[in-house]
Amino acid sequence: MDVFDKCEKVNEQYRFVKERGYYFYFRTLESPQDSEVIIQGKRVIMIGSNNYLGLTNHPRVKEAAIKAIEKYGSGCAGSRFLNGNLEIHEELEAKLARFFRKEAALVFATGYQTNLGTISALIGRNDVAILDKYNHASIIDGCRLSFGQIKKYRHNDMKDLEKTLENNKEKGKLIIVDGVFSMEGDIADLPSIVKLAKTYGARVMVDDAHGIGVLGPGGRGTAEHFGLEDEVDLIMGTYSKSLAAIGGFVVGSKEVINYIKHTGRSMIFSASLPPALVASVSTALDIIEEQPELREKLWKNTHKMLKGYKELGFDTGLSQTPIIPIIVGDSMKVFEMCKLLFEQGVFVNPIVSPATPPKRELLRTSYMATHREDQLDRVLEAFEKVGKEMGLIK
Repeated sequence: MDVFDKCEKVNEQYRFVKERGYYFYFRTLESPQDSEVIIQGKRVIMIGSNNYLGLTNHPRVKEAAIKAIEKYGSGCAGSRFLNGNLEIHEELEAKLARFFRKEAALVFATGYQTNLGTISALIGRNDVAILDKYNHASIIDGCRLSFGQIKKYRHNDMKDLEKTLENNKEKGKLIIVDGVFSMEGDIADLPSIVKLAKTYGARVMVDDAHGIGVLGPGGRGTAEHFGLEDEVDLIMGTYSKSLAAIGGFVVGSKEVINYIKHTGRSMIFSASLPPALVASVSTALDIIEEQPELREKLWKNTHKMLKGYKELGFDTGLSQTPIIPIIVGDSMKVFEMCKLLFEQGVFVNPIVSPATPPKRELLRTSYMATHREDQLDRVLEAFEKVGKEMGLIK
């Protein structure tokens, strides 16, 4: 048996999809991430981006990146543990800690590495990581790299969570949960999770990649949204959504953050975040604090689209956020709908198993503060036309 045999089998599946014109991955953008993008020379409305506040193309963010390159160069040439720790890394950590009202913060090169390094460092042989079944893949992979056990509870099912906690009374326990679930846009039942954690002596970590800049009066995410900032032990986030760059961070107590800083392998053994990205994130944080009207516009757009899809007759699941799924329940119909929508000038993301459970295949749509009213009207018109053509709505 050849270790490469599996490659041909998977490649054959992708060839099958490509031949039918249904391959919608690794699409090449020829323009900045914005409310409209250019693909293959065609201008389309982007409703598949996580650029919730529209900051990736903001003049101040771009200017900050340019100035950082002029001062520090394009890279750091090593890990932060040794030679790649710049003053702007530490300045960003201080700003993140202040913004999230925690004692300390730690910056990683990617959000994925943040979960890998944080979770694998904290979950030891006698510990158990307790996860919502809909958690992001990076959380699962971080648990796999640890020496502890992994237990999953049914999505947002607090009775199942309590049962899991009851069965692991004698172990160290870390409940890890997405604040906003990235495929269907619903929010974790954080008040109940915190209450159960206190009852059973567990700690709580929230992956708030899709909540930061979106939820809470100050854009601080799910914990602020529920008034539970002091009750959540660790908040993890990424820069690739509202913060307009790439990278990740975790905030918490000084003691825990310092421990992760010296034991988190994905941080220690990776080159540090380039200066331009650090400066971009720092400026994006400033804009989030200075311009709450961006978040207000984001929610205005979100409410318009949720209402519009429901009135058309589409199933949007339990979405409460700018992530609005159009649940179709069939992989090939999802691909066909994605193709027809692109022809109508709309970019959406097809989500099929295993990224979502069988019979929950969907089109993942998401919205920005920078979407104009006329763009959103055109999106709804395209969905109405395609939905009727495919017999999904009347």
